[in-house]
Amino acid sequence: MATKNLSEYDINSIPSAEKMKFGVVLAEWNYEVTGALAQGAVDTLKKHGAKDENISIKHVPGTFELTLGAQFFAEYTDVDAVIMLGCVIQGETRHFDFICQGVTQGTTQLNMNYNLPFIFGVLTTDNQQQALDRAGGKLGNKGDEAAVTAIKMVQLHQDMEVSG
Repeated sequence: MATKNLSEYDINSIPSAEKMKFGVVLAEWNYEVTGALAQGAVDTLKKHGAKDENISIKHVPGTFELTLGAQFFAEYTDVDAVIMLGCVIQGETRHFDFICQGVTQGTTQLNMNYNLPFIFGVLTTDNQQQALDRAGGKLGNKGDEAAVTAIKMVQLHQDMEVSG
C-alpha cells in the first residue's frame, strides 16, 4: 500500500510550465481509472502554468500500447515530455505480468533512446479499488504525480542544455 498521498507535493518546488509542451498518452482500457488519471495530470499541468494548446492527449487501446503511442509523440511532435497513463489490474492469469513488464521496459527504452522525458504514470494494482484509490481517491491521483514529474524533468533537461 502506498505510504503517501500521490497528490501531495511542495508546490513551491515546481517550476513554471508556462513555456513547456506536453504529450499525454492515455490507455482506453480501465477508462474509469485512466480518465481520472488524465484529468489529474492535465489539471496539475495547468495549475503550474501549462497552456491548453501545449497539452496534447492521444488515446491508445491499452497500457501495452502506451510505449508506441509515446514514441509517436517523440517522432511526430515537438513536445518537451510525454506522460504515459494506464492501469493494469491483476487478474487470474499471467497477462498482468507480461503487460507490466513490457510497458516498464518499453518506457525505459524510450527514455534511453530519445532526448526526451517519458513519464511512467501506470497503476499496477491488485484490484479495482486500489486503482480507484490512486486515481483521485483516498491516496490521491497518480496523474498529479506524473505531471509534477514531467515538469521537473523538462526543467532538468532545459537546465542541463544551458549549463552543460
